[in-house]
Amino acid sequence: MSALAIALVLTSALVHASWNLLAKRAAGGVGFLWLVATVTVALYAPITVAFVVIAQPAFTVAHLGLAVGSAFIHVGYFGFLQRGYGVGDLSVVYPMARGSGPALATVLAIVLLGERPGMVALAGGALVVIGVIVLSGGSDRFDATRKAAIGYGLLTGLFIGGYTVWDGYAVGHAGASPLPFLAVAEAGRALLLTPAALRQRATVRATWMRHRTEVIGVALLSPFAYLLVLSALQFAPVSLVAPMREISILFATLLGARFLAERGTRRRSIAALAMVIGVALLALG
Repeated sequence: MSALAIALVLTSALVHASWNLLAKRAAGGVGFLWLVATVTVALYAPITVAFVVIAQPAFTVAHLGLAVGSAFIHVGYFGFLQRGYGVGDLSVVYPMARGSGPALATVLAIVLLGERPGMVALAGGALVVIGVIVLSGGSDRFDATRKAAIGYGLLTGLFIGGYTVWDGYAVGHAGASPLPFLAVAEAGRALLLTPAALRQRATVRATWMRHRTEVIGVALLSPFAYLLVLSALQFAPVSLVAPMREISILFATLLGARFLAERGTRRRSIAALAMVIGVALLALG
């Protein structure tokens, strides 16, 4: 991987961990998801229009179809992620989601996209995933709530793997420009959630009143983090980008310890070391 791709992915990881901290604080449902999608469209529409007018990127009917498909996958991703945050800790849901997702994405990229990462890169990806697994463990009692949190984390991971490969194909193989692609996908997500939001008007209003800061923060940071990843996917393979993104686990651990009083310093230190070595191997690969 090039230095630019590595810089894009690592910056994205920090931004990604930051917006997940905000999402955990809100732990909202459909109302929160609709608000985030709608505010995202409002914030990024002027930027997208200016980019399209100036750069005039190619955006075909096929690109439009891929963006709509991405919207469906992301609705599932955000839905299960928020359900997980509603019942479990950041340090449980986030590692399970972020760990299982890239593992699946790497396998799908090899099987479906024909990518062939080297053994060094595969070893690095494996170390990143092992670090995530270590982070998701601990001495907490394995009760029904923890099982539910892990379950939602794994379901979220399935969608992460799905959208990583889908969107990677869109921008890396089909040639879709990242910003218009993301803008259309976000608009599609807002439209898909609108019927449910209309049925829960009171909840939407209450969510906006209580979590306005979190809504705006996630709306700003989530697309920006993913734009960085989509940009990297234009010239780096999915099977390398997907596992490298998981350094966000380290950033989330630090944020959780600082703002959510998370515990398990020794376990997290071991996991962080594994992930740092894994990222280094990915870079060499």
